[in-house]
Order: sequence, then structure tokens, then C-alpha cells
Amino acid sequence: METVMGSGERRATLRSVADAVGVSRTTVSNAYNCPERVSPGLLEQILDAATRLGYSGPDPLARKLRTGVKSSVGVVFTDALPYAFKDEAAAGFLQGVALAVEQAQTSMLLIPAGPESDGGPEQIAMSTVDSLVVYGVPEGAPYMREILAKRVPVVIVDGATDVPGVDVVGLDQVSASALTARHLAALGHLEVGVLCHRLSDQVYVGHVDGARLTRATYTVQRERVLGFAQEFQRVTGGRGVVRIAERVVSDLDSGISGASAILRDFPDVTAIACTCDMLALGVLYAAQQLGLSVPDDLSVTGFDDIPSALPAGLTTIWQPLQDKGRVAGEMVLGHASERGGRKQLLPTKLQIRGTTGPVAAAKRR
Repeated sequence: METVMGSGERRATLRSVADAVGVSRTTVSNAYNCPERVSPGLLEQILDAATRLGYSGPDPLARKLRTGVKSSVGVVFTDALPYAFKDEAAAGFLQGVALAVEQAQTSMLLIPAGPESDGGPEQIAMSTVDSLVVYGVPEGAPYMREILAKRVPVVIVDGATDVPGVDVVGLDQVSASALTARHLAALGHLEVGVLCHRLSDQVYVGHVDGARLTRATYTVQRERVLGFAQEFQRVTGGRGVVRIAERVVSDLDSGISGASAILRDFPDVTAIACTCDMLALGVLYAAQQLGLSVPDDLSVTGFDDIPSALPAGLTTIWQPLQDKGRVAGEMVLGHASERGGRKQLLPTKLQIRGTTGPVAAAKRR
């Protein structure tokens, strides 16, 4: 029997899809829950019909009532899964989600959906979860349609803030980056580099102009760069110069190559501000390779305050990585607001350590 929605529009059901394809309801159920039991051609027909009819898969609540299985939390990750365990910031966030999931005595499913992963929207559509935490989703991501179609509570973390009806957990990225800008300006730096990773899914490595920054779809990276650049211009009275470079991922190699390019093409740069600590650690390696003293010849800053930042003496922006994951997990598990729309911003602070110092004209390269 069809379920009639409030607007008078009928919601597609498993039977709707089965009738459209001319198969049994059991076959459609297998397509979602045991796809290995369905031939590839028939599986494609079923999924195509489901998309055409607007069917988003088995109702998680009905499944829970039928099977007695506790609710599970899906974490949609916008990078390849190995990156989730290599990147210290991502790992800290996932630990926080795991704490909330463990406290609720339920389970967690990692779902890769970024440009470097296979499956993406199909894996999201096929997943059987009762709620979703979406980490780092860019604006306009095509797989958001599958996420919203599942009709489960959704929390976006460090991602697009323009998706209606979902909860958001993150930081005031602009204000946090402005702290770094004021710090470097107070030390006398007037020409600085900013090194970021992936501004959009269009792979690009090189220097960034205003047009590319305006078109950026990765909200966190765009806001960290803009927050720094705008505040740096303000506090230097318009005398400051900001050189922006982009790399694809945030790792040591990207930090090394990005710093080398900035310092080669803009030799008057006396400081490099990075949008994450892993890039900043790479910049420190590059400075060592180039025979530069930090901070006498070059000041370096990061963002995140990952565990590796402290032994490196890195000046950086601290954020509560684990708490961010825990808050997102608790929010999506509680989902007190059925309509979504809640927004929770967590605190940040500048950690001044040994990689920043005053600019000295006598020591410029």
C-alpha cells in the first residue's frame, strides 16, 4: 500500500520499484541489502527505476523494528578511506564520533564519497544507516541528493553550510584565521604566503588568483584563506601582500612542494600561513632543505593543532578535533530537531610557539 504524503504526492515504495521493473519485492530488497544475489544488468535496472521514481531505499526505522538491530551512524568521508587514518585531524574527528557511537551502544559505518573514491552516490544509496554525519562535503556535491533522499537525520561537519534542513557542526573559520593574520602582521611581516589544499574538485596545483578563490566549493579552505587574507589587508592598512598557493591534499609532500614554489616565485615572502598543520610541517622540511632558519628567515603557521604540531614547536590554531566528532555524533544520535537547521560552532585559539618571530630586514633572503 502506498504511503500518502502531506502534500498529496505519493512516496515511492519497494513495491513501486518492483512493479516498474517487473520483478518481485524480494528481488528489489536483495538489490539494496544483498546486491551480490542480483545480476549486474538487473541491479542497474532496479537502481535506475528507483532513481526515476524517487525511491531512496529501505526505511531504516522499519528495518530496525523488523530485525531488532540497533541504529547505526554512517560517516560520509570526502576523501579516500586510507586518508582518514593517515591524517591526524581526520583521525581525531573520527575518534570523537566513535566515542559518541560507543556511548550510545551502536555502530559506525565509514562511507567514502570524495572525488578519489569509487562508488560515491551508489555506496550512500545502498548503505543501511539510521543517521549520517557528513565530513567535509563541498558545496554542490552531487551525492548530497542521495544523502537527503535517505530521509534520516544529517549533520554536516566542516563542510557546506548552504544545505537546508540539516544540522551543522564546525568552526568560525574566518575569525580563527584572522588570529593568525593579526599575529604575523604584529611581528612586522608584510609579504606572506598562504598554502591551502583543494579548493574544488577540479584538480589544480599552483598559485591561486581571486577568480579561483571565488569559485572555491570547499567551504573550510575558502574561508580559512579569505579570513586570513582579508584580515591581513585590514591590519596592515592595505600594505600587506598575500601570495596564495594550492595543493590537492594536505600532506608533507604537498607542504614541501608548495613552500618551494612560493619561495621560488616570491622571494620576498617572510612567512607562510598554512590552512592545516600537515602542510605546515611540510613547509618546515622545505625550509630546512633550502637552508632557511625558522623563524629568523621564515615564519610558519598551521591550523588544527594536531598531535605532531607540539613537538615541532608549530605556531597554529587549536581546535577541539575530538570534541567536534563527539558533538556531531551526539547531535545526530539525539536528533532532537527533526527539521534540522541547528548550527554549533566550537571554540578556537591561537597557540604561539617557536615557528614564528619578528621579521628582520637584515635576515631577508
